[in-house]
Amino acid sequence: MNPYIERILSLLGEQDAITVLAETPMRLEKLSPVLAQRAGQSYAPGKWTSHKIICHLADVELGYGFRLRQVLAGITQIQPFDQDAWAKRYANLPLPLALEAFKSMRAWNLALFKSVSNDDLNKTVNHPERGPESFGLMMKFLAGHDLNHLDQLKTIAAG
Repeated sequence: MNPYIERILSLLGEQDAITVLAETPMRLEKLSPVLAQRAGQSYAPGKWTSHKIICHLADVELGYGFRLRQVLAGITQIQPFDQDAWAKRYANLPLPLALEAFKSMRAWNLALFKSVSNDDLNKTVNHPERGPESFGLMMKFLAGHDLNHLDQLKTIAAG
């Protein structure tokens, strides 16, 4: 397995992916007043700011929502996206809108996740850079991805 995927999945551990995915919007909302004041701060030198992380979360929700729907539709190969190329435009995007977009898309994706069957969880697609991935693995990855960025945002919020 890809080392990045392993690291992100290790953050999820034995936690239920849907529970983590459902809690993320509330956790972001709780952090948002402090993060709005620290929108230009990073969790470490050379790393993304809280503004960029929240914009990234909205973009990932959009991208993964599309990918997961492709899996369910029987598409056999998904298209990767370059997160750094997408991030080049984040400075021009309003932070409150990114948070609202994330929350709306997450609600829509959660409705989908709660509707899938065990057979759906096992459907696979080929990621050109990482190889075969199942719907279930992708959903768990998304939850671990949330935890990764929530930790970074908590570091920023703690100052």
